[in-house]
Amino acid sequence: MNEHVHVPALVVGGGIGGLATALSLARAGQPVHLVERAAEFAEIGAGLQFGPNASRALDALGVLDDILPLAVRPPRAVMMDALTGEPLTTLDLGSSFTDRYGYPYLVLHRHDLLDMLVEHCRRHPLITLENRRDVTDVELHSDVALVRCADGTVYRTPALVGADGLNSTLRRKVVDDELVCSGYAAYRGTVPSHQAGHAIAPNDVVLWIGPGMHLMQYPVRRGELYNQVAVFRSPRFAAGHTAPGDWGGPEELDAAFAAGARPVRDAVAKIGRTRRWSMFDRAPARTWINGPLVLTGDAAHPMLQYLGQGACQALEDAVELGHRFQQHTAGGAVDVARAYREFEQARLPRATRCQTSARPWGELWHTDSPLLLALRDRVLTQRAADDYRELDWLYSPAPSGTAAPALSIQPSQSPMRAPAPAGASTLPRP
Repeated sequence: MNEHVHVPALVVGGGIGGLATALSLARAGQPVHLVERAAEFAEIGAGLQFGPNASRALDALGVLDDILPLAVRPPRAVMMDALTGEPLTTLDLGSSFTDRYGYPYLVLHRHDLLDMLVEHCRRHPLITLENRRDVTDVELHSDVALVRCADGTVYRTPALVGADGLNSTLRRKVVDDELVCSGYAAYRGTVPSHQAGHAIAPNDVVLWIGPGMHLMQYPVRRGELYNQVAVFRSPRFAAGHTAPGDWGGPEELDAAFAAGARPVRDAVAKIGRTRRWSMFDRAPARTWINGPLVLTGDAAHPMLQYLGQGACQALEDAVELGHRFQQHTAGGAVDVARAYREFEQARLPRATRCQTSARPWGELWHTDSPLLLALRDRVLTQRAADDYRELDWLYSPAPSGTAAPALSIQPSQSPMRAPAPAGASTLPRP
């Protein structure tokens, strides 16, 4: 029988959310052990969009200063009609945006953020990182969890955090549900920025929308690379060919964008065809807690990508959970049950709103209804570039007392100084 390894807190999953959670707990004074099944810490995909809520969370984790030199701060987000090539609306991400929310909008490379989180975790004396630990079973008791790995290792912990992503092994211990496939597939890739053939200003975030498809473009890694994501609805999936590999192939990708404007077709032609991503989410869960286990990030609230909030909400989870552990530690002992309960109360309604808002927002991008298209485009073309009212619920600081203080910082309290000049790739800090 394998001897149990006793750890005060155990995070399962070494992605962005898991590493951020380990760092947040450690910064709150909690020794934490993190296990990851892969041999190395790695992220699939290239680009991340970080709204001010995610920049705020990164600052709370002590990582923002190190990420800023690697990121790009886009001056605008531009929505285009993918068929006509005409602009639909623009969102000003400059000084008025930063003044309103206190933190900037950033675009960055996933690997850059992951590497920085790994570095911060490895430097922290309260964090232990272990790779090649594939969790195969979890046994939950009222106040302790036993976590078994494929190599025979058994961890015993009073505080287990499931941060193991969309296909979470730990989620089934809390929620009996299935993944929901949207019937959309994505192809992603980067090209050197000088090869991108920009149809719009190179530092902008550009979204092309059309019936059953969209193309997202933005710079990453100090502007050296240009990230492109082509997403489309699969007719084969809709016709019942739902087995993996039976739908969403390159031929459907090309067909979906064949009617696109020339810049759209040119961009899609530069995206690799060797790997596709199927777009999944889940219905919102009523709880993320079962005894000593709590779920975070995509294990708790996987969402479609249309709000750009998957990783952002995982970072907010991390900050909030660390705050609750710190708040409920006395004499070196954590009231785990109370910390989990208050974490869920603070986070579940917000994450649920992101989940349920992402679905119709995607439907609006992809509609082929003539009436809805006419109404959508009329509203979009008439809005002002600095009209942020529809974004306030997502990007504004949390009201004081409802979340971790670091997530409630008002713009006047923000350590961010005035934004960089238009066109600057990075945002310095004082």
